[in-house]
Amino acid sequence: MDKELAPFTCTFSEGLPELLNTLRCTLAISTYQAGKVIFISAKDMKSLIQLPRTFKKPMGIAVRGANMAIATRNEVVVLSNTPHLAASFPKQPNTYDALYLPRSVYFTGELDIHDLAFTDSGLIGVTTRFSCISKINEQFSFTPIWKPKFISSLEPNDHCHLNGMALENGEVKYITALGQTDTAGGWRATKAAGGIVMHAAEQEILLQGLPMPHSPRIYDGKLYVLLSGSGELIHVDPIGGKYDVIQKMKGFVRGMDKIGDFVFIGLSKLRTTSKAFGDLPIAKDSISCGIAVVQLSTGRLVGYIKYENSVEEIYDVRVLPNTKRPGVLNHYQEHHQMAITLPTGNYWVSAEPAS
Repeated sequence: MDKELAPFTCTFSEGLPELLNTLRCTLAISTYQAGKVIFISAKDMKSLIQLPRTFKKPMGIAVRGANMAIATRNEVVVLSNTPHLAASFPKQPNTYDALYLPRSVYFTGELDIHDLAFTDSGLIGVTTRFSCISKINEQFSFTPIWKPKFISSLEPNDHCHLNGMALENGEVKYITALGQTDTAGGWRATKAAGGIVMHAAEQEILLQGLPMPHSPRIYDGKLYVLLSGSGELIHVDPIGGKYDVIQKMKGFVRGMDKIGDFVFIGLSKLRTTSKAFGDLPIAKDSISCGIAVVQLSTGRLVGYIKYENSVEEIYDVRVLPNTKRPGVLNHYQEHHQMAITLPTGNYWVSAEPAS
């Protein structure tokens, strides 16, 4: 079937384009398997339009104001929205209402950065290979700022598969990991039921024995987590150490963002040949990849996007508010070099300066 379809063909539930239109937003997803960051927008009230852009093994995406950061295989790329150049983009004029241009690249090396976030003190990331949270800056590959109490030393061997962080008021409040182990790859032996949710500042484990928790998020003062191994969206009670299942989905859930009363959740199709995930019980149900839409106030599954080809695994999902058709340029090709931005004005220039 794939040979008969255009790349990145997807189907979607009735009303999904209208929902994105009403919310005035675009979805940004990262798929390290396909090597793309994809913008999904409503073309009109009945159809969607996508913009896949190549990035090398993209994982975590951070969005704050006009800025976006993407963790890739060995770099963190920071982009900025320059809407004044969007409509005059030479290759596709009068197409975009926003345009993310690369502004800086941090050469981190292969750190396996998962979640990524902007804070008042800088850009931080979950540095999974070294089992810590780090600050991304120009001086080092990374600067460690926090690690779990059960990690004895920083080594590049992924001891616990630290993967997610939830921020409140710009500070890391909760983290997720797939184990409490302190040996190289030790989390793998109990990955199906060894996951934890931890209070970062107090180093207190709130929940344990979880099936591969990912993507902790704080919405309206409440903590939500995805249990990837069981396909569940849960609400966590940090005081009582309990959780409620809001919605169970048929897929490996990972990557989540909220706008209005709706959360958009990434679903991955697990490869049965995968050493990390192929033997999970959820693998039998994870037969499709896409986005699930859950209404938080009711817990109902109200929409979906399903990829028919090209995309099998999603890491992150982010909402780009107040934009209906954004564009994005990577730093591998020359197009972005023609964009000149200044505090006083923005310009597209030709490849060769005038003589």
